Amino acid sequence: MKNTKILVRTKSKNYPIYFGNGIINQANNLIRKNLPDVKKICILVDKNLPDVLSKKLTKSLKKYNPKILKLSVNEKIKSFKVANTIINFLLKENYNRSDCVIALGGGILGDLAAFVASITKRGIKFVNIPTTLLAQSDASIGGKTAVNSHQGKNLIGTFYQPEFVLIDTSSLASLPRRELICGYGEILKHALILDKNFFYWLSKNSKKIINKKDNNLLKNAIMKSCKIKSKIVSKDEKEKNLRMVLNFGHTFAHGFEGAKKFSKKLNHGEAVLLGMITASQLSYEKKILSLRDLNLIEKHYRDLNLPMKIKKIFKKNEINKIIHFIKKDKKNYGEKINLILIKKIGKVTKPNRYKIDSESLKKFLNKQYN
Repeated sequence: MKNTKILVRTKSKNYPIYFGNGIINQANNLIRKNLPDVKKICILVDKNLPDVLSKKLTKSLKKYNPKILKLSVNEKIKSFKVANTIINFLLKENYNRSDCVIALGGGILGDLAAFVASITKRGIKFVNIPTTLLAQSDASIGGKTAVNSHQGKNLIGTFYQPEFVLIDTSSLASLPRRELICGYGEILKHALILDKNFFYWLSKNSKKIINKKDNNLLKNAIMKSCKIKSKIVSKDEKEKNLRMVLNFGHTFAHGFEGAKKFSKKLNHGEAVLLGMITASQLSYEKKILSLRDLNLIEKHYRDLNLPMKIKKIFKKNEINKIIHFIKKDKKNYGEKINLILIKKIGKVTKPNRYKIDSESLKKFLNKQYN
């Protein structure tokens, strides 16, 4: 499979995303090319990853004698406590601004590592090597960093762009179907918000992508997803307006995740998929989305057996809990809940155009149990 590169352009920094099968073996050359002044490297690794990935990376970077910190990754590690432990390690080892933190893992680890890099000595170098479909197609691009609070997910963070992103599609080989579905949710989101032709392409090829039957299709889906996201991020790096369209389905998703206490019962991608179908159904109810397009979206969900019914995951008495976390969402201003809804496949409502009060939203969610 041919290696490829795209460039993400933002006001604060332009940086490349490198794609390829086995490209992790080129990490040393890419560090030398993009970060010639680096002396020290610290790699944060998800200890659940196959050892072969971290061994390939450390072998490629052996001349830097990198420090390896292995973490047992779940949403709970996105905390001040864990961030503080890593920062103190970096300070003790006297990492300077020209030195580098590398994340080797999924979106959770990427968020944490980028947050640590952004606030250590007011910013040391950061490189992201995402190993999940969700992180490769979405989370690794755009510079959002975060840790969680008891009040909700991703409420504490910064915007901090990486020096580069390295996407090695071979790292997806060991991913179980549930994790692929999790990442597919973000790919589908990009199609629904901005590219109807991409949606139709996914409708033809999604089963092969999810079942890993064709590596070229998988790589093309990831690249297309990255291009859509980078296009939006380049116009609105710090989510002042346009970038909010990327939150289609996410306001609901954060409510769903919070109600499940960010547990493995519902992972982020599943929550996003459930959030997008919920937002689509609300769009239809509010006469924003046509029945034809809603039917096409629902058919896509059924064809892939994607999560689409709230009542299969939540009891009716959990709706108040969902609303509680939705109201905490950082995109809200004032008392009303700020939602991105869908007008048609490939086009969503503009940010801050659709707001709903919590009682109306509660009534809508209650209808899902009829």
